[in-house]
Amino acid sequence: MLEENIWSHFGNWWAVLVWIAIYAVFLLFVPFYKKSKVKPTGAYLAFVVAFAIEMFGVPFSMFALGWAFGIWLPEGILWGHTLSSYIGDLGTWIGLLISLSGVALVLVGWKRIHKNYWIKETGEGKLVTDGIYKYLRHPQYTGFFLITLGIMFEWATIPLIVLYLLLLVLYYKLAKREEQDMLDEFGEEYQEYKAKTRMFIPYVL
Repeated sequence: MLEENIWSHFGNWWAVLVWIAIYAVFLLFVPFYKKSKVKPTGAYLAFVVAFAIEMFGVPFSMFALGWAFGIWLPEGILWGHTLSSYIGDLGTWIGLLISLSGVALVLVGWKRIHKNYWIKETGEGKLVTDGIYKYLRHPQYTGFFLITLGIMFEWATIPLIVLYLLLLVLYYKLAKREEQDMLDEFGEEYQEYKAKTRMFIPYVL
């Protein structure tokens, strides 16, 4: 009975499509006028697709582990509901809370910067230093980090772990390039702002 329950959520390809659409919609809240955003966006989408397929389609991480090592790992170890075996449904709620915090950062960051900076496709406007930008220079990227981290608290697999690390690296590099663009555009004003804030985590990083 337990085994049937574990496998009941696989093979639901309609759910795969729904979850991809739900998580992909947040990309609408970031600009796409620069080619440098293509790779980070692709990494985020790859993460979302891998998550949806692993959770509702086929648990290929479990199959890969079985093929490579000749063992079957129980749900919660590099596939399936990561924390459910240890803290029950609390793991789901922790992951959901982390992801919702990320969603909030994406939306709040978009609302603040869209009006004042993204007024044209090329990105022209005044430097935004208030609201959430008083504490973080890249709140939307922090939001993507939290959305995907919340997913892994619920459902960590080998592909997701690899893609999450790749996502962190690509968005960090993108943030550094964007900061150079801001220095070129706003000069000393941005340098002073940069000295007072952090990239992704308030008072830390």
